[in-house]
Amino acid sequence: MIGRLSGLLAEKNPPEVLLDCQGVGYEVLVPMSTFYNLPAVGEPVTLLTHFVVREDAQILFGFASAPERSAFRQLIKISGVGPRTALSVLSGMSVQDLAQAVGAQEPGRLTKVPGIGKKTAERLLLELKGKLGVQVGAAAAAVGDAQSDILQALLALGYSDKEAALALKALPAGVGVSEGIKLALKALAK
Repeated sequence: MIGRLSGLLAEKNPPEVLLDCQGVGYEVLVPMSTFYNLPAVGEPVTLLTHFVVREDAQILFGFASAPERSAFRQLIKISGVGPRTALSVLSGMSVQDLAQAVGAQEPGRLTKVPGIGKKTAERLLLELKGKLGVQVGAAAAAVGDAQSDILQALLALGYSDKEAALALKALPAGVGVSEGIKLALKALAK
């Protein structure tokens, strides 16, 4: 299994790049989010990869970050979603946007991605719910440390991402962790 490649960027032809790793050129398919953040041709680059072996092809997919690769791997586990569709999803929206769409159960955001219809979007939302490890991280990154702790406590108590996010919005600014949890639980009990 090839997990990571480091080398010089030899060519950029969306969505494919050619990575020269000490004289060996690897053709790697990347989502547009990674493509836009690549350095100029001839510059060093490191990509995390996912290697797909099929009967008729061996394909490398590359990602700039671990959350992107993780989201890709979660997407391809879903029945009817292949690597190309997963790449299309990650090209059409960031991992954070995908996590938010899944957390809020918004199929409309997914149907904006080329190749994703209403039924596929609904299946993605159903299958990905609670599986994107970046959901908690993405939501926590958007709030302060205290709110991050409150969010994680609510999720640990079994509340959904959507319920926990709504409870957080209702909290006053600057609330402490223990007081925030109490207030959030009162709000959720209503």
